[in-house]
Amino acid sequence: MLTQFHDKKPIFLQVKEKIEDQIFKEQLKEHEQIPSTTQMVQFYKVNHITVSKGINLLVEEGIVYKKRGVGMFVAEGAKEKLVQIRKGVFANHYVSPMLIEAERLGLSENDITTIMRELKERDHFEF
Repeated sequence: MLTQFHDKKPIFLQVKEKIEDQIFKEQLKEHEQIPSTTQMVQFYKVNHITVSKGINLLVEEGIVYKKRGVGMFVAEGAKEKLVQIRKGVFANHYVSPMLIEAERLGLSENDITTIMRELKERDHFEF
């Protein structure tokens, strides 16, 4: 696991995203306990409040839940929620700007599909 952080976004969001990635990749499964705040503080070498802030966002989003006195656990359906969230982010950050530019260029749906197919073949992407 990569422990370095970048300065493009707050560290608490990066901690949150690292946990989300583990859930998404099924390294953490439903009802499985996530590392404790103390473990994450020691592992990432960041402030306790920073880690807590990231985890609390996951709790608010229903991705993890707290068992008082026991720890934090991956919520049921967490991966599916993350997939839906990521689909929305993908649409807003990538597809929407692409469609705006395609409109400016006068590209049809067919043109866009052809371009995507050619790129996929060229770069050997597999879905």
